[in-house]
Amino acid sequence: MKLIIQIPCLNEADTLPVVLADLPRHIDGIDVIETLVIDDGSVDETVAVAHALGVDHIASHPRNLGLARAFESGIETALRHGADIIVNTDADNQYPGRFVVDLVTPILAGEAEMVIGDRQIGSIDHFSWSKKLLQRLGSWMVRNVSGTDVPDTVSGFRAYSRNTALRLNVLTQFSYTIDTLIQAGKKGLTIVSVPIETNDPTRPSRLQRGKWHFVRQQAATIVRLYAFYEPLRTFLYISLPFLLTGLFLLLRFGYFFVTENGGGHVQSVTIGSGLFIVGMFIALFGVQADISSKHRLLTDETLYRLKKLDLEQESARLASAENQSSHSSQQPENVT
Repeated sequence: MKLIIQIPCLNEADTLPVVLADLPRHIDGIDVIETLVIDDGSVDETVAVAHALGVDHIASHPRNLGLARAFESGIETALRHGADIIVNTDADNQYPGRFVVDLVTPILAGEAEMVIGDRQIGSIDHFSWSKKLLQRLGSWMVRNVSGTDVPDTVSGFRAYSRNTALRLNVLTQFSYTIDTLIQAGKKGLTIVSVPIETNDPTRPSRLQRGKWHFVRQQAATIVRLYAFYEPLRTFLYISLPFLLTGLFLLLRFGYFFVTENGGGHVQSVTIGSGLFIVGMFIALFGVQADISSKHRLLTDETLYRLKKLDLEQESARLASAENQSSHSSQQPENVT
């Protein structure tokens, strides 16, 4: 059983040594623990520090692509190196390394496929009351959209089983946390939360350029993903105001037609019919989008199988190469 702990980095040369030193060296049930640094276009000494500290794997982006792309690169690299469990942690030392054990234990026990560290937002002293309120509101929205029961939906301290990592695809550019959680919920994966603590902040967050920037980005992600996974409901919700208003105006015309012997109120027919037709068209778009979403499910399953097959073939090639190398080294030398 191999665990790979991945750490996305952007100019983290100062904090990376502390993060690496705090990671566990042994966990019961885990045979191998390796570390992976994803350098997302750092311009400081992050890569040099990672090499000096003996990081097992380093994946580098030629320029800054953002946290979502860094996370995706980390997952792909960890899978290629045979990870059975992948833990994602931050390079700013927000999450104490001792809680890695708490993350992987439910997966080892077969009780979860994805585990999220619950930072217990209410107990974090350096979070303002408004930030705590927004975090709770956002988590409530994500729980409703994803159909999960995760108290801290934007926590980046997570563990994934190999099967889960193969099934998830990052669809957004801003952050992977909400994206992958909604995907996991819609795909019926077993998700567990475990309580953790956090360290004091070492620097301001680089993900958000302000509170309202973060809120806008996360809200847009939630809406986009809800429409992606629930297209029929989304379009029906949009069509309802048009349908109801149009129906009301048509009924209004009918009422006056009966009570006033068919005189006037033609505008109610014109506007009402137009609105009702627009609403029907929007609803039909939802039906078409829902049909397309079924094809997307088949595409997701095909992609999962292709990724799994590709990794199995690569593992077989590596094993074959190692066996040939071992066999060659054991061959006796010819003596003439």
